[in-house]
Amino acid sequence: MMNEPAKQRMTRQRQVILDELMSRKDHPTADELYAAVRRKLPRISLGTVYRNLDVLMRSGLALKLDMGGAQSRFDADISPHYHVKCVSCGRVDDIRETGFVEITLPPSRDDGYAITGVRVEFDGICPQCRGRE
Repeated sequence: MMNEPAKQRMTRQRQVILDELMSRKDHPTADELYAAVRRKLPRISLGTVYRNLDVLMRSGLALKLDMGGAQSRFDADISPHYHVKCVSCGRVDDIRETGFVEITLPPSRDDGYAITGVRVEFDGICPQCRGRE
């Protein structure tokens, strides 16, 4: 949930970026979001898109997906779910199955680490790329 100070800072640019991100299911890169948002806000800069994405992530309104060396992608669906990346074209999709083994984080560790989260990524070949094989 967004904290109160972040709620007060919802600028028009930030709202347009969030609206665009929420309207998409393709987990766009910052560059892809920038291209789409420029159609509505022609004077916006790529740096402004990056800064606003950072604020949205820190506010809990967006997720940053670091998918194995590729450009980061963004997701406005903050509910718990997994992602699969096509190893051929780079497409990223949601995985909603619930039959996975749950990973339980230890409350503390002997090596001094404070575990803050876990990320599971799946690799595969999307239906379009499989059809081309």
